[in-house]
Amino acid sequence: MADKKKAAPQEKSSMTTTELASELRSALAQRAKLEFSHKVAPLKDPMELRRARREIARLKTHLRLKEAAK
Repeated sequence: MADKKKAAPQEKSSMTTTELASELRSALAQRAKLEFSHKVAPLKDPMELRRARREIARLKTHLRLKEAAK
């Protein structure tokens, strides 16, 4: 799978809530795709699942911080 360049933490904090939400939706879709692929046949790099989960957690954290700041 082609790795998508991740946004740096400083870039995520400057993103709007709609941008973060769309990034979160795409990360969730990517994770679902990875999990399905892993169920069918083992992934070459199962650490991709961990990275996807952690990226989702980071995005949720940034979203929550933005909403709490309002």
